[in-house]
Amino acid sequence: MPQPLMPKATAVWLVENTTLSFEQIGDFCSLHKLEVQAIADGEVAQGIIGLDPVLNGQLTAEEIKRCEEDPRARLKMVKSDLPQVVVRSKGPRYTPVSKRADKPDAIAYLIKTHPELLDAQIARLLGTTKETIAKVRDRSHWNASNIKPRNPVLAGLTKQSDLDAALRRAQRRLAREQKKAGEESHPADTVSAEQPDVAPLPDAPFASQEPAADPGAQEQPDIDPDSMIRGMG
Repeated sequence: MPQPLMPKATAVWLVENTTLSFEQIGDFCSLHKLEVQAIADGEVAQGIIGLDPVLNGQLTAEEIKRCEEDPRARLKMVKSDLPQVVVRSKGPRYTPVSKRADKPDAIAYLIKTHPELLDAQIARLLGTTKETIAKVRDRSHWNASNIKPRNPVLAGLTKQSDLDAALRRAQRRLAREQKKAGEESHPADTVSAEQPDVAPLPDAPFASQEPAADPGAQEQPDIDPDSMIRGMG
C-alpha cells in the first residue's frame, strides 16, 4: 500500500481535524496505533505542523467521511498518475557528513571485536572502502593516533540487524572452511587406499589326515600275542 509523503505530519492533521480512530490513522500513515495515540497526547511529533492530505491530493473529503462513519473501514489513498518512487536496495550506504569522521573508529572496532568479518563485509556495513580498512588495520591511516574503537551501531553508522546478519554469514563461511580443511587433512578410508602391492600366496596343499612319520624314530617289530603268553608260562 502506498504511503503518504509525510506520514507523521499527515497523522497530526488527521488527529486534529477528524474523528478517525487511532487504528485507522495508523493504518493509513503506516504508524502503530499507540504512536498515533502518543501524537494525540502531545508526547510525540511536538512542533510538527499538520499536513492536509486532501489539499495534497492523497485523500478526498468523501473518503474521510466514509471512514468516520464506519470505524472498521480503512482509508484508501487517491490513485496518482505519477510514477512511484523507486527505493534503492543496493549500493553503498549513505552516511551523513557529521558521522563520516566516526568511520575509522567503527572500522577499528569491527577489526578488533569481529575478526571473522571480511573487509568486503565491513565496507558494506559502514559504506567505506577496502583501502581505508587496510590503512586502519596496519595503522597507516592519517589519523591513526586518534582512532579509538567504537561500536558502529551506537555511532549510528549501521543497524544491529545488519551487523547480526553479517556475523551469521561470517560464521557460516568459517564453518564451511573448517569442514573443508578437516576433509582434506583426514581423507576417507577406501578400498583403493595407498597400500603396498603384495603378490597372493599360492594355495597350500591339503594336509594329509595321517600324521607324518618321525624319521628319527626306530621301527618297532611286530610282536605275536601267543608267543608272549607262552613265554610267560
